[in-house]
Amino acid sequence: MDAGTETKPTAHDATPEPRRIPAWAPVLIGVASATLGLLPWLITGMRLPLQNLWATDAAPDEYPVVLLPFSQYAITLIAALIVTGAAIAGIVARATSARLPRFGTAAIVIGVVAVQVIATVQTSIVVRDGLQERGESALYLAALVAGTSLMIPVGVLVMLLIARAPRAGAVIGLSIAAVAFGPWINGLVVPFGTAGTTELAWLLDVTRWIPPVLVGAAIAWGGVNTVGRVLAAAFALLALWVAPALMTAISSAAGSRVLARHPAEMLDYGAGVFGMALWIPDIALPPLIVAVAVAAVGLIGRAIVTRRRRSAEQAEPLP
Repeated sequence: MDAGTETKPTAHDATPEPRRIPAWAPVLIGVASATLGLLPWLITGMRLPLQNLWATDAAPDEYPVVLLPFSQYAITLIAALIVTGAAIAGIVARATSARLPRFGTAAIVIGVVAVQVIATVQTSIVVRDGLQERGESALYLAALVAGTSLMIPVGVLVMLLIARAPRAGAVIGLSIAAVAFGPWINGLVVPFGTAGTTELAWLLDVTRWIPPVLVGAAIAWGGVNTVGRVLAAAFALLALWVAPALMTAISSAAGSRVLARHPAEMLDYGAGVFGMALWIPDIALPPLIVAVAVAAVGLIGRAIVTRRRRSAEQAEPLP
């Protein structure tokens, strides 16, 4: 063949572009992801938890159906439901990024936020209508609405980090999602409002290791070969250390009926619990050790696979 002769690419040589997802599908992806995030609450039957300030005496099965478990005892669960749903959407968005239509990620965000806002508004209205007309009731509801409303943008941030950020940013989003996944999966094992049985105790012992394993896997996936990725790995371990202690402190303080009328004492109590959970070695160290071990194994495995691939490419004969 002459050097000046052009060869036309064949259908075999051309790399077909991935088929695009329909323009309407991303919104449904967001709706489905946010709904899946609510699963630990959906399986309970969605009866509003018992309320100390409820206006009437009602049995548990007489409480209204709500889309979120508004209760001072379910604060960490509410956060987990919202952040996990958003994280699921982020993972799907990143996995399908090449197939998403223009503004597809924004459409997914709209779907997620729509479900979570509707759930917050519906629950707020139902709880407001059922509470006693007292100042404590207004403060109680305002705190729950404010906390839930704050978690929605946090969830959006987590989703966008996972879906669109470089690997360092995605590791940060995945680490936050991993921490939130702890109370989420526990809500599946022992649904909120039900009494845990001794038969499930071993399963809860297993699920407590899922967040550190996920954090370690995220670090291994992201790598530590740039400054940004090293900082992201450090943030992931910091989140794994601090966030569970913070959730324990919030749950302990908010769940105390004795301190409900004394905000300052509740804050002091929560700070004390936070410090204890943060610095007790038997509580803080094991998850970090597991996360570091999983990350190390994953990074070593990546290095071995990369080296073998490069060796195989260098060994291939020239055409």
